[in-house]
Amino acid sequence: MAEADRTKWDARYTQGAPSAEPSEWFLAWLKTADEKLVPKSGRVLDVAGGAGRNAIWFAQRGFDVTLVDVSAVAIKIAEQRAKEAGVNLITRVMDLEHEALPDGPWDVILQMHYLDRSLFPQYEQLLSPCGLLVIEHPTRSNLVRHEKPGAHYLLEDGELPELCEGFIIVSHGEGWNELGRHEARLVARRFEEE
Repeated sequence: MAEADRTKWDARYTQGAPSAEPSEWFLAWLKTADEKLVPKSGRVLDVAGGAGRNAIWFAQRGFDVTLVDVSAVAIKIAEQRAKEAGVNLITRVMDLEHEALPDGPWDVILQMHYLDRSLFPQYEQLLSPCGLLVIEHPTRSNLVRHEKPGAHYLLEDGELPELCEGFIIVSHGEGWNELGRHEARLVARRFEEE
């Protein structure tokens, strides 16, 4: 990632911290999910997790959580929020285009509102058997109502399941969400080792 991108994200987080609330969609999915699919403990990797809204939620439930993001400002906000919540997070400022993801195995990998297609093969290697991959990201249809993010940063409509060919797809949907964005949302599980 170019230094300009890091600067952009630092500036955005400096202007004001985003919501501390975890993904509404993911919480709703958890309420309807088969209990056997959802880990009760373990290791969570929050990829480009920003100010920690999802990472802290998992940490509050006893998971060991690592949050990585390109923005040092976002990481500081996440660390402060974790401290206020009385939980521990492992945080790392990382340029995911040039640095390898932290070693697994991970029981859950989250990628919310960040897109780097080259990470998907790594996710398959880093997840523990039956580990969950949780993705939420806008698609190209979002441009009908919003000019940002630009097309380069969007999933093609219908693309997300193709990126997850090495997984068992547990839940997938695309459409306009409660905030008026067109998003793809997916939960997938790694195959069990034989």
